[in-house]
Amino acid sequence: MDRLKGKVAIISGGATGIGAAAARLFAAEGAAVGIIDRNVEAGQALVFDLVLQGHRACFATADVSQKTEVEAAVATVRSQLGPVNVLFNHAGTIVIKPFLETEEADWDMLFDVNVKSMYLMTRAVLPMMLEQGKGSIVCTSSISAVYATPMEVLYDATKGACHMFARAIAVEFRDRGIRCNAVCPGFIETPHGQREVAELTALGVDASEAAIKAAQGRFGQPEDIARAALYLASDDAEFVTGTQLFVDGGFSAV
Repeated sequence: MDRLKGKVAIISGGATGIGAAAARLFAAEGAAVGIIDRNVEAGQALVFDLVLQGHRACFATADVSQKTEVEAAVATVRSQLGPVNVLFNHAGTIVIKPFLETEEADWDMLFDVNVKSMYLMTRAVLPMMLEQGKGSIVCTSSISAVYATPMEVLYDATKGACHMFARAIAVEFRDRGIRCNAVCPGFIETPHGQREVAELTALGVDASEAAIKAAQGRFGQPEDIARAALYLASDDAEFVTGTQLFVDGGFSAV
């Protein structure tokens, strides 16, 4: 349908999992796609595959919690693909520990990767969007922004911050043509999701297949989230900004 025809999109954390699914879908829908990730091997392989299929794509390596690396990576994408008008802030990770076993280093790392990265990426890309008078930003939040899980205090806190970051950007820049929304996955069948289930289970939290099925019907797939991000990124959602789209099979409806 070419819903992103003529767009230049950056996806942080785009080399694997949900990010990779979004990169493939955005490209199929007409976007030139810049993937920014620490996983050089997977990122370059994905870009090679996309280019082989006839899409415009490039890869830039960066630790998205580091300003100089983010700015360099965004500059690389701009030089190869042009001014960016879609940003999918997807990069993130998780810490699963009993709260009293967490350390300050855990807190700092998780906020750097999950929250500071969104600040740095948005700060680097937003001026290009403002020059064009239009842009769409999608931030990966989580059901964990509003539904607390034992052993995930730090993770839940970062995702709550992602929620408000997206809302505040939406409010500040609405009248300058910029939209910003959050997509909120439930349990998704990716390496990240499988690690979360395994570590929660090891700590005595019921994250069994039966429990997840009861909460959300099935494990979500990366493509489920990619399709939601596509909608929010596209002009189909031109009157949607500052919202949180839960993609969780009804987890948040109970």
